[in-house]
Amino acid sequence: MMTVQFTCKNCGSGIHVYPDVHSTLIKCDVCSHEEAVHFDQNQVDGILKDCPGCQRKDFYSQKDFNRKLGVIIFVIAAIISTIMLWVGLGPQWYLSTFIVLYAMDFFLFRRLNLIGICYKCNAIFRDVKNIKEIPGFNHEMNDRIVYSDHDFHGKPLDH
Repeated sequence: MMTVQFTCKNCGSGIHVYPDVHSTLIKCDVCSHEEAVHFDQNQVDGILKDCPGCQRKDFYSQKDFNRKLGVIIFVIAAIISTIMLWVGLGPQWYLSTFIVLYAMDFFLFRRLNLIGICYKCNAIFRDVKNIKEIPGFNHEMNDRIVYSDHDFHGKPLDH
């Protein structure tokens, strides 16, 4: 079953919900702020066609990995390699931390599932049945949607 994670516009906390055609409001557990949503049968069935939060059709897919954790892992590898360099170990030792980091990244890339994300409201959709139809992130689409409120109506940007 598809799950949806919205971000509370009041406090920034995550609001996790299961699609239900009878739901019209979601409520933040932290600040009790309510947001209007509109779920349809496609979302209940796990098919992502339009966003229940902002009603847009523009999505991108990416691996389901916490970005903050990724940055922390990279910083730790950089600190370890810097210490190894400072201690005087050879390049095969301090560069090995980045080889281990690459191996971890490769392993996680193969194991993690894809998620769908709405360009407009950043809602996150997990366990989407049609995830293969959703293209990856496009910087130009993101900029046009975020900064000028352009609506692509679910069509990818073509040049």
